[in-house]
Amino acid sequence: MEQEFFGRNIVVTGAASGMGRAQALVLSREGAKVWLADIADGPGEALADEIEARGGSARFVSLDVRDPHAWELLRDRVNGEDGQLHGLVNNAGVSHRSGIADTTIEDWHRVMDINLSSIFYGMKALFPLLRECDSASVVNISSCAGMIGYPAAAYCTSKWAVRGLTKVAALEFAEWGTRVNSIHPGLIETPLLRSGSERFAEESVKYVPAGRLGQADEIADAVRYLLSDGSKFVNGTELVTDGGMTSGGLFHRISHELSDFARR
Repeated sequence: MEQEFFGRNIVVTGAASGMGRAQALVLSREGAKVWLADIADGPGEALADEIEARGGSARFVSLDVRDPHAWELLRDRVNGEDGQLHGLVNNAGVSHRSGIADTTIEDWHRVMDINLSSIFYGMKALFPLLRECDSASVVNISSCAGMIGYPAAAYCTSKWAVRGLTKVAALEFAEWGTRVNSIHPGLIETPLLRSGSERFAEESVKYVPAGRLGQADEIADAVRYLLSDGSKFVNGTELVTDGGMTSGGLFHRISHELSDFARR
């Protein structure tokens, strides 16, 4: 069976776990050589070994996405080995669920550096390689919190900003045939979702019309679409993958509660 990304080189950040790991596995199965970028050296190297053992191609690169110089070193390594880059998935991110009053200055900068500035650094550093391809694609992982108001000051702000930065890049890079889009996941079953508390995930799922948490593989499928030739005319848009939550999840919850009340 023909592999969709055979011969293509794709960088995935935050690739050692969660959604990034799922994306790397899907892309490698489709024939891509995946550059696994993460600060978690052990899990990242283990994933590279796993992909290679399955007959795929992967390279692990230790990358602190907050460091512009580290991005330049990644660019030089990709250039030296491959000479071009077909795709970039800016997946690395952190969660922070505090309001304005409770968000420290340090936490504000940490979230912005990882969730937002890293995407700017990555696109700036790697664009010279992306533009060497006829149809390269960048996928920036935002959040459904980048589509609505969400009581998490730094996190919500960073994800809205990713949405805006994506549109700027889409306009700027279009001349060279490089597309830039954002994905806005909802509640996805990953360690990051449950990093605050189990109760958060259990209570939040009640607001999802689909009635369940999303899976990392489902986000990976969305990433695969935006990297593929099947989305050649898709540029500067938002792909919301949230089980319908931002399409009125609150009213979905209210309607169910009223229905339960009416049956009593």
